[in-house]
Amino acid sequence: MNVTFNLNSESITFRDSENLTLLTLLRDHLGLTGTKPGCEVGDCGACAVLVDGQLENSCLLKVKDLSGKNVITIEGLAGPDNTPNDLQQAFITYGATQCGYCTPGMIMAGEAILTKSLDPTREEIRQALEKNLCRCTGYLQIIESIEATAELRRQGAK
Repeated sequence: MNVTFNLNSESITFRDSENLTLLTLLRDHLGLTGTKPGCEVGDCGACAVLVDGQLENSCLLKVKDLSGKNVITIEGLAGPDNTPNDLQQAFITYGATQCGYCTPGMIMAGEAILTKSLDPTREEIRQALEKNLCRCTGYLQIIESIEATAELRRQGAK
């Protein structure tokens, strides 16, 4: 069965096996290794991507269910010249990367909340990050990165 969907603004068609996950497709078949395997049961958020604007764990998504969907990975956030977008840059600036393993999933969670609101409260940001585990930063730098990006985007919208 062929499955066609948009991946990082490009249409792709992939011959799917019944149980292939999006995480496996991204990493093993397409070479997009920014999305990280973690627990592979949907508990850590390391493999988070945006599917039709919603934060999803790619380890739980079957490729066969993506027909017609729009998927954005961490690679899809970068600029056309492969430079970091504003949120990715804020993570660098605020030291929110530490070991870096959870960073792609955290950035995707940040993008998800900023898509919904450019004025999220600190509590809303914490709630948006609840399904993403980090053992290094304690989350403060991550929250500050999202807050700073929200401020920049609000200023740009004026």
